[in-house]
Amino acid sequence: MALEIERKYLVADPGIVAGLTGVRMAQGYIADNGMWVRVRIAGDTGFLTLKGPARGMSRAEFEYQIPLADAETLLAQHCAHGAIDKVRYIVPVDGFDFEVDVFEGPLAGLVTAEIELASEDIQPPSPAWLGAEVTADLRYSNSQLAKTRQLPSPALLPG
Repeated sequence: MALEIERKYLVADPGIVAGLTGVRMAQGYIADNGMWVRVRIAGDTGFLTLKGPARGMSRAEFEYQIPLADAETLLAQHCAHGAIDKVRYIVPVDGFDFEVDVFEGPLAGLVTAEIELASEDIQPPSPAWLGAEVTADLRYSNSQLAKTRQLPSPALLPG
């Protein structure tokens, strides 16, 4: 079993990705009743991911590469709420990689950063461009964003 330990933040300064090359992603959810089943297309690669319930910032996660055509079919035909679209950038800070997601479509304006950790005891860096932590705020979970397809209210967006 793989264990995902992740913290999620809002990004106070989206300019941090200026000049970086990102990967376009579309993702949707087939099931979200305690065990999330996510379909993702990242660039030209498909993935199927199963995620268990979160316990703090940790959860079981199983991710498998699948054929692109299968991912496209699953997104189009089996994700009840459709897909969310975003561009992901990797921003290295002090030996850690932040995954910065710039959302598009109805979620345009939302920019989040996630960081995966080897242990819950590890304190990640806190660069000046990082905003409020939203790890425990389920309104900012990707599964909830896919379901509502709108910015959380009240939004904690910068500016």
